[in-house]
This record gives sequence, C-alpha cells and structure tokens, in this order.
Amino acid sequence: MRANAFAPALIAAAGLSLALAGCGEKPTDSPSASASAPAEAAPEAAPGITLSDAVVQLPAVPGRPGVAYFTLAQGNGAPRKLAAVHVDGAERAEMHRSAMHNGVATMAPVTEVALAPGKAVQFAPGGYHVMLFGVSDSLKAGSTTELTITLDNGDKASVSAKVQSIGGDMHNMDGADHDMKM
Repeated sequence: MRANAFAPALIAAAGLSLALAGCGEKPTDSPSASASAPAEAAPEAAPGITLSDAVVQLPAVPGRPGVAYFTLAQGNGAPRKLAAVHVDGAERAEMHRSAMHNGVATMAPVTEVALAPGKAVQFAPGGYHVMLFGVSDSLKAGSTTELTITLDNGDKASVSAKVQSIGGDMHNMDGADHDMKM
C-alpha cells in the first residue's frame, strides 16, 4: 500500500524531469534543409531575417581554422546588427572582414555587422566571413551542420549549412559556373 502512495508523486517527478530535459534542445530527427534553401526565421527566432546559402569549408590542414559563408537579409523593421555566429562542430566562431588597402590584403575581426532593412549582407571570400576554430573531426565533407546567428537584441535564426572540403563548390557561390581549364 505504501508503494501506491508514492506512485503519483513519482510519475509527476518523472514527467517534470522529461519536460526539463527537452528544454533548449534541438530536435535531432528533423529533416535538414538544403544549404542553398533559405531558412525563414522560426516564430521563436528573429522575425524578418532570412539566412541562406550557408556553407562550412573544412580546414585544408587538420587543426587549422575552417571558414563559414552565408547570406543574411533583413526584410523590414529597424536596422539591426549581427552580433555573433555559432556553428555546430566548431569550438569558436569569429566574424572577420577581408579587404584590400593600398594593394595589401588584410583581415581583421569584427564584433558586429550592420543590417539594413531590404538589404542582404553576403559572407563570402574576400569580404565578411566567419573563421571557425577547433573544428571537430565529426564534420565531414558532404554532410550538413547547423549555423546560428545572434542579433544585437538576442534574437536568433538558424540554417543548415553544407559542409565541404577546401575548394568544394566554392566556384558556384555567386550562382555562376566558372570552370577553370588547364
């Protein structure tokens, strides 16, 4: 009889534990989107933000940094700022900007990137990009991983990013097919 007295409390505790365990976790069995398909922000994510063309390029040499590229657009509303990028499978991600100054290529970290309504910002070779440090061996060319952006107000948006080896499909980033013949 004593066991029956604890049954409702035990069931309630187990249910609460399961509910709390699921908080904040991303579903693992959901189908992943194509890296070229835009991901509209989910209802709990950044409204008006579109993330597309996400690619993670693995380092040429294990232990060296990788890089992530994508296109970010804000549909409407007040100007915002991109404050951070996270890529599953990388210990740390830093936004950088490459530029040419007096014929010398430079690269420097940036802490934020301004977003204007109706305009897209492209993270691509030669401009803004995300350096990925501590890239996991679990990231393999041909697979996908999740790329998440965080805005200055804390809103987030995520997209599935195609993982590729160095030189893999990078010539198609602008939509044109540039074949190099030797």
